[in-house]
Amino acid sequence: MPPRADTPERTEARVHRFGPAARAVHRATALLMGLCVATAAFLYVPQLAELVGRRALVVRIHEWSGLALPVPVLVGAAARAFRAELGFLNRFGPHDRVWLRAVLRRDRRPASRPAGKFNAGQKLYAAWIAGATLVMLGTGLLMWFTRLTPLQWRTSATFVHDWLALTIGVVLAGHIGMALGDPEARRGMRTGRVGRAWAEREHPLWRP
Repeated sequence: MPPRADTPERTEARVHRFGPAARAVHRATALLMGLCVATAAFLYVPQLAELVGRRALVVRIHEWSGLALPVPVLVGAAARAFRAELGFLNRFGPHDRVWLRAVLRRDRRPASRPAGKFNAGQKLYAAWIAGATLVMLGTGLLMWFTRLTPLQWRTSATFVHDWLALTIGVVLAGHIGMALGDPEARRGMRTGRVGRAWAEREHPLWRP
């Protein structure tokens, strides 16, 4: 009699990738970032602004979700496992330069793109989005407390805030597109586990 589909013979070997803290931080950050982007769109795109009756409420949601954006990472930093994840993200090595050169050459062979737990693209994205979030927070505060700063400061902050917001939207769209194209990576963030074959192919230098 052939084995059932859920027996060990048919079950792919899976390895641990993300703990509960990392997954919770990712989900909370994604929710807050989504609120920021969505409310910004309803505030600045005329066609969408016409659909909103309570603009003041949208402004408040945008402001408070922006202020709360760093909170998940700060809370998650209390967990040792999450701090270890940040260490992996913040550590660049020679293999990351090899990975980036392969991307620039459009070389898609797995052997030409060595990666540890995170590849160079993920590390650059994490560093960029963290820096952009801090700049958005700072410029947003300058725009919010209008009586505490000169007009020139507020004008400059508004310019930086608006254009950086547009850039963040484009980068986030690319991030989401990459995630949609890799179901196993999404499964790892959703369940904490990934297939061993995927891990060995996409992250050959990672030793789970």
